[in-house]
Amino acid sequence: MLTPEENWERLVRAALRGERLGVGAFGQPVSGVAGNVPSCLANNTHIDDILRAADEIEDEDRNISRILCEHAYSLAQNLDPNSEGRGVLQFKTGLMSVIKQKLAKRDGGGIDRSQDIAYLQEFYKRYREKHKVDELREDEMKLRESGVFSGNLGELEKKTVKRKKVFATLRVLGTVLEDLTREIAPDDAAKIISEEMKRVMEKDAAMTEDIIAYNIIPLDAPSIANVIVNFPEVKAAISSLKCCTNLSKLPSDFPVPAARDADVLDLLQYVFGFQKDNVSNQREHVVHLLANEQSRFGSILGSEPKIDETAVNSVFKKSLENYTKWCNYLPLQPVWNNIDNISREKKLLFVSLYFLIWGEAANIRFLPECICYIFHHMARELEGIMREPIAQPANSCTTPDGVSFLGRVISPLYEVIVAEAANNDNGRAAHSAWRNYDDFNEFFWSLRCFKLSWPWNLSSPFFLKPNKKTMGLLSVGGGKHYGKTSFVEHRTFLHLYHSFHRLWIFLFMMFQGLTIIAFNGGKLNWKTIKLVLSLGPTYVVMKFIESVMDVLMMYGAYSTSRRSAVARIFYRVLWFSVASFVVCYLYIKALQDGSNSAAFRIYVFIVGIYAAFKLFIGFLVRIPFCHHLTDLCYRWSVLRLVKWLHQEQFYVGRGMYERTTDYIKYVLFWLVVLGGKFSFAYFLQIKPLVTPTKTIVNFKDLQYSWHDLVSRNNHNALTILSLWAPVFAIYLLDIHIFYTLMSAAYGFLLGARDRLGEIRSVEAVHRLFEKFPGAFMTNLHVVLPKRRQLSSSGQGVELNKFDAARFAPFWNKIVENLREEDYINNSERDLLILPKNSKILLMVQWPLFLLASKIFLARDIAAESKDLQADLWFKISRDDYMRYAVEECYHSVKVILMSVFENEGRLWVEKIYANIENSIKEDRLQSDFRLSNLQFVMSRISALTGILKEEESPNLLQGAVKAAQDLYEVVHHEILISNMREDIDDWNNIINARADGHLFSNLKWPKDPEMKALIKRLHALLTFKESAANVPRNLEARRRLQYFTNSLFMQMPAARPVSEMLSFSVFTPYYSEVVLYSLDELYKKNEDGISTLFYLQKIYPDEWKNFLSRIGRKEDTEDSELLHSPADVLELRFWASYRGQTLARTVRGMMYYRKALMLQSYLERITSEDGTIAGTENVTDIAEGFNLSPEARAQADLKFTYVVTCQIYGKQKEEQKPEAADIAMLMQRNEALRVAYIDTVETVKDGKPHTEYYSKLVKADIHGKDKEIYSIKLPGNPKLGEGKPENQNHAVIFTRGNALQTIDMNQDNYFEEALKMRNLLEEFHCDHGKHKPTILGVREHVFTGSVSSLASFMSNQETSFVTLGQRVLANPLKVRMHYGHPDVFDRVFHITRGGISKASRIINISEDIYAGFNSTLRQGNITHHEYIQVGKGRDVGLNQIALFEGKVAGGNGEQVLSRDVYRLGQLFDFFRMMSFYVTTVGFYFCTMLTVLTVYIFLYGKTYLALSGIGEAIQIRADILQNTALDAALNTQFLFQIGVFTAVPMILGFILEYGFLMAVVSFTTMQLQLCSVFFTFSLGTRTHYFGRTILHGGAKYRATGRGFVVRHIKFAENYRLYSRSHFVKGLEVVLLLVIFLAYGYNSGGAISYILLSVSSWIMALSWLFAPYLFNPSGFEWQKTVEDFRDWTNWLFYRGGIGVKGEESWEAWWDEELAHIHTLRGRILETIVSCRFFIFQYGVVYKLQASGTDTSLTVYGWSWIVLAALFVLFEVFTFSNKAWVNFQLPLRLIQSITLLMALAGLAVAIAVTDLSVPDIFACILAFVPTGWGILSIAVAWKPFVKKMRLWKSVRSLARLYDAGMGMFIFVPVAMFSWFPFVSTFQTRLLFNQAFSRGLEISLILAGNNPNSEI
Repeated sequence: MLTPEENWERLVRAALRGERLGVGAFGQPVSGVAGNVPSCLANNTHIDDILRAADEIEDEDRNISRILCEHAYSLAQNLDPNSEGRGVLQFKTGLMSVIKQKLAKRDGGGIDRSQDIAYLQEFYKRYREKHKVDELREDEMKLRESGVFSGNLGELEKKTVKRKKVFATLRVLGTVLEDLTREIAPDDAAKIISEEMKRVMEKDAAMTEDIIAYNIIPLDAPSIANVIVNFPEVKAAISSLKCCTNLSKLPSDFPVPAARDADVLDLLQYVFGFQKDNVSNQREHVVHLLANEQSRFGSILGSEPKIDETAVNSVFKKSLENYTKWCNYLPLQPVWNNIDNISREKKLLFVSLYFLIWGEAANIRFLPECICYIFHHMARELEGIMREPIAQPANSCTTPDGVSFLGRVISPLYEVIVAEAANNDNGRAAHSAWRNYDDFNEFFWSLRCFKLSWPWNLSSPFFLKPNKKTMGLLSVGGGKHYGKTSFVEHRTFLHLYHSFHRLWIFLFMMFQGLTIIAFNGGKLNWKTIKLVLSLGPTYVVMKFIESVMDVLMMYGAYSTSRRSAVARIFYRVLWFSVASFVVCYLYIKALQDGSNSAAFRIYVFIVGIYAAFKLFIGFLVRIPFCHHLTDLCYRWSVLRLVKWLHQEQFYVGRGMYERTTDYIKYVLFWLVVLGGKFSFAYFLQIKPLVTPTKTIVNFKDLQYSWHDLVSRNNHNALTILSLWAPVFAIYLLDIHIFYTLMSAAYGFLLGARDRLGEIRSVEAVHRLFEKFPGAFMTNLHVVLPKRRQLSSSGQGVELNKFDAARFAPFWNKIVENLREEDYINNSERDLLILPKNSKILLMVQWPLFLLASKIFLARDIAAESKDLQADLWFKISRDDYMRYAVEECYHSVKVILMSVFENEGRLWVEKIYANIENSIKEDRLQSDFRLSNLQFVMSRISALTGILKEEESPNLLQGAVKAAQDLYEVVHHEILISNMREDIDDWNNIINARADGHLFSNLKWPKDPEMKALIKRLHALLTFKESAANVPRNLEARRRLQYFTNSLFMQMPAARPVSEMLSFSVFTPYYSEVVLYSLDELYKKNEDGISTLFYLQKIYPDEWKNFLSRIGRKEDTEDSELLHSPADVLELRFWASYRGQTLARTVRGMMYYRKALMLQSYLERITSEDGTIAGTENVTDIAEGFNLSPEARAQADLKFTYVVTCQIYGKQKEEQKPEAADIAMLMQRNEALRVAYIDTVETVKDGKPHTEYYSKLVKADIHGKDKEIYSIKLPGNPKLGEGKPENQNHAVIFTRGNALQTIDMNQDNYFEEALKMRNLLEEFHCDHGKHKPTILGVREHVFTGSVSSLASFMSNQETSFVTLGQRVLANPLKVRMHYGHPDVFDRVFHITRGGISKASRIINISEDIYAGFNSTLRQGNITHHEYIQVGKGRDVGLNQIALFEGKVAGGNGEQVLSRDVYRLGQLFDFFRMMSFYVTTVGFYFCTMLTVLTVYIFLYGKTYLALSGIGEAIQIRADILQNTALDAALNTQFLFQIGVFTAVPMILGFILEYGFLMAVVSFTTMQLQLCSVFFTFSLGTRTHYFGRTILHGGAKYRATGRGFVVRHIKFAENYRLYSRSHFVKGLEVVLLLVIFLAYGYNSGGAISYILLSVSSWIMALSWLFAPYLFNPSGFEWQKTVEDFRDWTNWLFYRGGIGVKGEESWEAWWDEELAHIHTLRGRILETIVSCRFFIFQYGVVYKLQASGTDTSLTVYGWSWIVLAALFVLFEVFTFSNKAWVNFQLPLRLIQSITLLMALAGLAVAIAVTDLSVPDIFACILAFVPTGWGILSIAVAWKPFVKKMRLWKSVRSLARLYDAGMGMFIFVPVAMFSWFPFVSTFQTRLLFNQAFSRGLEISLILAGNNPNSEI
């Protein structure tokens, strides 16, 4: 029983550390009072260390623990005496409570604090003696000197950890002792602490290497545990940075750690005031870069290694390449006059300076050319300082408080950016109203930037902060501040024309030309040619439009743009205005005067000359070879002028052309696409419409059934438009369709060439396994001299054996990882393991899964065979693995028996085998031996091996002798036929020994591990009778092995040794997603009583059983039984998390890189010259060896770094969130994992609260706590733009290496794929075109495809895009961008050019792809590689998918407005521009155009039906039955159901799964209604893309990454899809009903169905897909609950603070938020006017209207509508003043209703009004009301002023109620039938889960929430 005092202390400790019982508590070390220091005190890391030491030694000596806690308290008090920081007061209070408890626990009297120092000193001595400190280091050194292959690696690891902990505690004790002695008189201190004691403490402190935190390379402290500092390249890199004699010296008082000498970074820190941790960070960064660059040139010899000059030059040129280009562009002389004359020291000084600037630049890192400007001036300033003997602080960084680069250089820039960012109104403001990152950066693209001076001229307009209230365009007017730079992102669809005007001009001109030819009968005569010449005016007019757009789009940036750019715009406007006038005038004049006139000849001459000139210029600028020539002649002023006029010149986008061979390839690709497109357009679209058009044009006096306003005497223009408009829309969008078809075919051929899909089944893995070792050694292993020798000498058997031995460790580690991941069980693991293939047997030993049961088949063949010996062997040899099994058993038996038997026993074995071989040689095997009795021999041998595989014991020894004797008897009596008369003496000896009983009496029990393994293997071969043809059984395990083995035969760069490979980092941004599932999350049930754990158990039943087996449980163990074991609970949480989209899964996957590198490095180090593995006689387990080898670890750390940037990790720790504890646990389990986060520290500055921001990097220390490595102060809050890129930017400074792989936290990786990473990195040095690769695209596998049918659809769609689509974009089109993760960046290239993403608010919301844009514009090259893959999770529920699609579509809408897309569209050659268009924004525009085509077609049909013109034309002539219309409609039908867009998916299936599986998969998808899903997605993309361009509103939408097993309520679906799908779907239904009711079809119902079926499919998909794909969507109980919830939501009025999820009114206001600008209101009004056509047309169709077509009829309809509105107002009237007069109000409403009904009845009886007319009026007035409502909400401020807003809101509620009921009623009707719900469950989920779901529903019959 605990005492009250102990209970109190426990509670205080629990409060301080935030102990959470049950959630994240298992497996985590108890942290005590340490680890909970508030962030504002965290800068003093001693506090946390002291409290940690107090926790550790509390049990040893409570008094010492009390002394340490008191000292920690005094430190906290000194840091924040008034407890003003966040959490400081609580921390102090809790700590004081602990101290009081320690005082109270002492027995006896009080405490003499004066004795604390002496007592602490005595304890210091006792602690050293207890832990034998003097012996610790010696013991470790002895272990280390014994060699890494001695088998003592585990012991070494334990010794190292113990030594670190002991010395860390000693250092804390010594530090506290020193601090306490300072508080007393020096004389008294000298008496207490002797000089000898001081020397001991100093010696101990010097040995605490881990106290000075380091990331990878311990530079500021000595290290023995980390051998990375012993690598020659690292030593050389460190040595190269030392200060040399030709540099200024540091002042003598500048502090430098004793562990190293002063270097150039210390010098730069002193001169410019860089932060200490920034310097430490960049010191390691530069050393890391230099060391890895040096490793590429081979090892360095000598005791004092020196860095190679080539390595220094390489790092220098790459790091400062962008600065050099910037200087050349301006033009400007770099800080060096001649690069060849710079000394190595100067190069390293400049590189260090650049990276120090970059490392502390914070948000300014997004401005690469601004950093170049800063570097330029600081380098020049440094040159002057270096001329002095003693370095002095730089004037540019000097402040009253000292020297600060952050305060003087970065903060002024940051503050201006903050002010501008505040002007974006959280993304609602127009992009033209504020300067984004690109605007700031592009200011430094001209020499005008030098007006900012150095140090900064803060009075410059550039630094003046904008007024927050200013929302208009920015300008320099009034001298306030600068405006936009170079480009303005106006929100308009015109950007599509502006950016891709060449494409639109080309398409328009081709359409015009094809139409002219078609209208002239397809004849190319003189008349046709004259008309074709009209293309001249078309071209110049469209170019004039484009030049006018240049002027308009630049509005807002004229004052800040270069004068040459502005002049070019106006010159072009002037030129094209004159040219268009002249050309148009001449052409019209030529038409009037004829072809023989002078005007015609002048026109032809001018057009010809202009065309030839444009063609010539186009060749010079666009064709790669000519472009290269123009670059050589760029000094010619005429050429520069021509290029300047022809094409804009920016700092980016120059030299963006490919080599000629690549150019030819993508030109030919597009010629095929365009050939197909224009053939289709001419023969199936344009030509069939010629005759009908001519006929309609000639019709006169057509009768209209309404009052015609515009179609009289204009040749029926609207009718012609209704025919041609859908055809023209299809003409514009089908370029994407033909591209899709061509890219699918080409991608299929590329994939086949790359050998994708060659191994697509487990049978293929079995069949080809013997080729895998050779392929592995060729592609994934470093070249070994012995292998080359064996290959050249033709020693096939030896080569195979050699390859198998080298392949075995890697294959076995792959298999072990599959077992650890629970994809296979123990039995399958044993079958898959590949033997080591040592020299015991001369043949290759293959895994048992290949040989299992083969020996029994061979035995049966031999027993039944009556053939000759050769025929028998031929039968066996037809199956290679059967032959291998026979040979291995034959040789293994001999080897085992020879090793076990002695004397006569061994002689007996020799004689038997000699006779067998002799019989085989003489072809007498069947006559000398009874092969039919082989089963008896096999049984006796298996009995013997079954005994020998166990450990030796007397009983087993006797059993082995008995088994050997049985074997002897069987061989002699059942097998041998001949008497074996040869060597009679030997046989007599054997027989006599057998008779005497000592033939097998002296058995030599096998001890050798390899012999033991051989015996176990032979026993398995002779006892495993089941076929292993289906091993592994798990589909994921099969897929992974199939892909890995297939990739072994694909072309990839040769692997270099790990020591010479490129280094890389993996980078994962994280915010607040799930890290590790807690027990509560796993057991939380949804409405159906289904928990996440239950769901996982049903989806992955075999993996669940494997998991239970792995943790030592039975397969039928209930999960509740695991809760009694903390270790099992932790394993359960990880098992579930590894099957979700969690950070834990991502971390595990990415850490496979380190494991793979450790294994590869380890095996390379222990491989001798002849290729054999040295030391295997001592290393029994290679896995243990490579995991614990210090050299392998160090090599892996030098080559690989993993940084997870957990943006709010510090906040999560303070708030004690479970995510923080889980992240800490991941760091503890993965020693190489680094976590970066933004820490906020609240302080008081000038009497006011002040928040400081720090970018921090932490790792787990030896005590399981966070250990801060770097803490770099930021100028302010780093989140100024989009969250994810800002999160990446703050942490990118902590990454290392040559490459950087960007990984999202929903991704996974696999060990076998990690083995190929070094091959992939070599692609950076391969030939991929004119430009070196800067981004390596990597294939993705979507691992969420098995979760549900929707997940499968998404997975297949994504797989098609990231495989077939991406390979075509990269080759031949050369337009692959960075479409997300897991692409690998050339790290140095990108961090010196703005980073790996862009972050400006809203415009860069799709931040990933801008990295690709930026890389391409800066002469990068983006490739794609499919021999390596990374896993990726996707959204699995319809709502998740819709949110994701909306996010991406909105991002593409913003891309349309961006300068990056504009520049790429302008600067690409024509064919790359088309490729870029159709694969980025063009895809979404064509998607939107597809939907618009349906609208155009249906509105055209509605016009023909309501106007009566369709019927009139049909009566006059049967012309509508023509192939043109049919072709157009059929094309539209095909587009709707997505047949063409499915082609890439189908071809991808065929390529990777085979034709049969492709047919099955595609058919299954169709049966699961994938067409409905894709049609629904079409609407999602259209809505968000169009709305973003019109109104903005793009935003990051958190989709959630969980398992969707819950039912989505009707109201939730309605809220999400009401405006994007339901309104549009109902509009399409209305159009179809109008067409059905009033259209004229001579073909009747069949004709209507054929014309409208695709539109009906689209409309119904948009209306009902959310409920069709909703779990339990048709269950009656859920339907009733949904109706209640929906009505409550609909009629809940809400109020202030009410969210849209709770109230319809709040949701409605949110839905209107995007309409907030005058432009948006006008556009919304124009678009809404389409709804008035229904009323205008329908009222003239009423029986009451008769034949009257006057406007009076239409006027009466508005009067009726107004009356209906009055009635609506009466019935919805609810004024507060009438609360007490409810009875009169209801009386008035009742009388009004009766009068309305009476009036209606009278109208029907007296007038011509009929009952059908009533329903027709509904069709007329409902869309009119919606149109009025849409216009009213667009002008909300004015409607509110008119006091009509309440009426509008009531009308809107009525419409939403009506739409909801229209959708709800069919859902409710289907819910009546139980089989519908069952069918839906099977449709949504796979069979296993469906069955489990049904069982769960049955068992949950008494679940409370199942009641109605």
